[in-house]
Amino acid sequence: MPRYCAFFSSLNVGGNRLTMEDLRRALRREEIDNVETVIASGNVLFDYDERPSEGLEELFAYIMAERFDIDSFVAIRSKEEVRAALEDNPFVGFGEDAKVHTQFLASQPPQANFDALLAAYKGRGDEKLALGERCLFIDFVHGVAGSRLTPGFIERRLGCRGTARNARSLGRILAKM
Repeated sequence: MPRYCAFFSSLNVGGNRLTMEDLRRALRREEIDNVETVIASGNVLFDYDERPSEGLEELFAYIMAERFDIDSFVAIRSKEEVRAALEDNPFVGFGEDAKVHTQFLASQPPQANFDALLAAYKGRGDEKLALGERCLFIDFVHGVAGSRLTPGFIERRLGCRGTARNARSLGRILAKM
């Protein structure tokens, strides 16, 4: 059976505390197979017999809202898509793995939206950005904590939600898949 990773946003940050055991238990109740978490920030590996649809992402987000009162965006990606998130990221190998991120997006934003993001952020920081397939590649040169390139800023310009993971975490997730 193919293996997938569900990337949950807004977990164990900003007051949204949830144990990974509670998350695993909730997904197992929905008959999701071979559930395993990687790193305590909302990365869930699972088996699924067919290509997950947007409906499955919506189900996972619904579980978060209904059972845990957490508004979470969920991106589901296959092993090949996680590998591409690392291999296609033009900043991997050049920036620090902890500062180089892939932000998984709900949909593919139009090039015009990406261009608007670049224009709106010009002169605000040293971050480097590149658009991928349903993802945004970011090198937070000086780290995420002090960056003015926030998830909200990105989402408003691109017109879709997302959740980011650094290259180090993606490498660990891929190895587990």
